[in-house]
Amino acid sequence: MSSSSVAPPAKPPMRDALVAAAFRLFLERGYEQTTVDDIVALAGVGRRSFFRYFPSKEDVVFPDHEGCLADMTAFLAAGDPECEPVRRVCDAARLVLRMYAENPTFSVQRYRLTKQVPGLRAYELSVVWRYERALAEYLRGRYAGRPDGTLRADVVAAAVVAAHNNALRSWLRSDGRIDADETVGHALGYVQAAFGTTAAGPAAGPASAALFGGPVEHPDDVVVLVSRRDAPLWRVVQEIETAFGRA
Repeated sequence: MSSSSVAPPAKPPMRDALVAAAFRLFLERGYEQTTVDDIVALAGVGRRSFFRYFPSKEDVVFPDHEGCLADMTAFLAAGDPECEPVRRVCDAARLVLRMYAENPTFSVQRYRLTKQVPGLRAYELSVVWRYERALAEYLRGRYAGRPDGTLRADVVAAAVVAAHNNALRSWLRSDGRIDADETVGHALGYVQAAFGTTAAGPAAGPASAALFGGPVEHPDDVVVLVSRRDAPLWRVVQEIETAFGRA
């Protein structure tokens, strides 16, 4: 009678092992109390291995954003020149939420951790800005030569990011239980209604009419928005949309 040997389970890739070790320690000890030395000791690797994959401790919290940003940029570049630009950037934003939805447990843990650590929140905002810049650069190319093309590109990119982040926060607060695609589709629908174009021309929503010179539903209404000078553009757009929603 011959005996068969069972192969040991394969080890996860080193990068994944470092992320898993880091989050285990963050949850047990707290982010500030965990050092890179602690992470590599638990993962069973050296410091050089850690910094080969992650430039800093903050980067291990967001291990997937570089790849997602590259995927988004490639997706935009591969688009048909005739495709509707607002729809294209909305579809690009969906890639980001799907990246979160692929690993709900990890994404929710990161959300809770980021809320607790101001430094991570600042890091996350810098990542969000890079996504917004990628969308804006694509739109500037599509709107090149149009009146206020750069302005339109920046405003639409900020609106897409605001809508996406609203959907993402809703999904994270549900612990990943609600449908991610449906949630982001609902939020981005507002952007497409306000800024997108159809065969008949620009969409005729009140927000797009006010921003781009079209007629408004109540021409005698005046909405005054007060915002900080240093407020990011996405926040200004979000406040404009809120104001019109309450008018």
